[in-house]
Amino acid sequence: MQTKIKTILAIFILFVAASSCNDYLDLRPQDGIVRDEFWKTKEDVQAAVIGIYSSMLSSPPGVGDLTMTQYLFMHGELRGGMVTEGPNVTDDARDIMNTNVLPSNGLTDWGAFYRTINYCNTVIALAPAVRNEDPTFTQIQLNHFLSEALAIRAYLYFTLARTFKDVPLKLEPTLNDQDNFQLPTTPQNVVFDQVIEDLKLAEEYAVEDYGDVASNKGRITVYAINAMLADVYLWTEDYDQALIATTKVIDSNKYSLIDASNSWFNTVYARGNSSESIFEFQYTTANLGPFYNIFLQRPQFIAGPIVLEEVFGVDFDNPENADIRGVRASLVAGTNEIYKFTGLNNADRKALQDSDTHWFVYRYADVKLMRAEALARLGGINENIEQGQEALDIIEEIRLKREAIELTEMTVFPDNTSGILDYILAERAREFAFEGKRWYDLLRMARANDYERIDLLISNAIATAPPAQQQTIIAKLRDPNSHYLPINTFELFTNKALVQNPFYK
Repeated sequence: MQTKIKTILAIFILFVAASSCNDYLDLRPQDGIVRDEFWKTKEDVQAAVIGIYSSMLSSPPGVGDLTMTQYLFMHGELRGGMVTEGPNVTDDARDIMNTNVLPSNGLTDWGAFYRTINYCNTVIALAPAVRNEDPTFTQIQLNHFLSEALAIRAYLYFTLARTFKDVPLKLEPTLNDQDNFQLPTTPQNVVFDQVIEDLKLAEEYAVEDYGDVASNKGRITVYAINAMLADVYLWTEDYDQALIATTKVIDSNKYSLIDASNSWFNTVYARGNSSESIFEFQYTTANLGPFYNIFLQRPQFIAGPIVLEEVFGVDFDNPENADIRGVRASLVAGTNEIYKFTGLNNADRKALQDSDTHWFVYRYADVKLMRAEALARLGGINENIEQGQEALDIIEEIRLKREAIELTEMTVFPDNTSGILDYILAERAREFAFEGKRWYDLLRMARANDYERIDLLISNAIATAPPAQQQTIIAKLRDPNSHYLPINTFELFTNKALVQNPFYK
């Protein structure tokens, strides 16, 4: 009980420290409170690490920004062409969907990300010295905690760089009011390099098995790190390393795709932490997620009108022939309600008090399809038809497990790299609908080989844009800087070292 009280108190202090400040990057703590009153025992370190995870689930007391999960959903989906506005959509969200983003848009606030990054930095900087205070704190235990902090920091910087491009890179904690808050942006490629460096070190220190399912799915493991590395390597076009990273996950034999059945949705999504899960944000009935409100009670977003027929396909001759991922899994037919995060099973929704569906960061299907993407790229580079065929085999494996219908099947030959990539992109739309990945998938594939496939972004945008706006949107998207969100006006005002993305000047 005493340890639990210390844990709760430590998390509370961390959150109070963040909520008390309104300075640049949400990094400024109350002077001395973290260093002087904590960091004495391994339990303090554990509490700080738990605070990192808690900060990704909800904002600290007194802070009015959105949860990180909401930002992850909106940054990854609003420009992806599969989401449209619901009756309670905000002006800021509508503007992003309409490719009409200004620096004053509230959804360009990155405070939630930097707040958690500072928690990670604090653990990385202060935890090692606790071994001098607590003789029971082993090097192995320290390494495990550092692995979690390093990996989460890496994931958040990876997300920021995919969303804003060039961002401030701060690797030291903000521990007092004398710290420098005037930080310039760091180029995206340098941020990616740092992410890889952090993940490699985290991999060396990582836990393979915590001994219980919830921790193995809700905390950083070596396999979550491998999944992150595969993702980053695809963005940096290092396909050999992406292949190696996916192999580590697959060869662990710890994960598997679940066969389609009446219980598939409940197992994978409603309950979560299934054999397909690699890393999930662990909402509970005591700490509910934001989804019930934004998708059901006061819906801000619904599935786009083309999603059911064009993404999942509809067999009008045989309604029973349906992709397991479509109706009453991703969405509700007719209303286009986003169902993935509010449903209990194929027929019933969860009650409000039970709306504990997780946020899915990485699932096994993601690793499989990232592997297919790396193989397709390497097959084209090496003129290796076998690698192209292996990529197609992975797609077919997933389609069989999900009972994908013939209408969505594509005829692609193993030497057709572009065709295989299009097939992967289409399969990712079905597999990860509304999981915060669509825009990043489009952008990653479009920007490879010096924007060889910029047509992916343009065709995606004009598919749902009013005819009168299409030419304006096309002109915007031809500028690569438009593919990233602007730095928020408040950040520019607070930090004079920042320079705005040229597209938004």
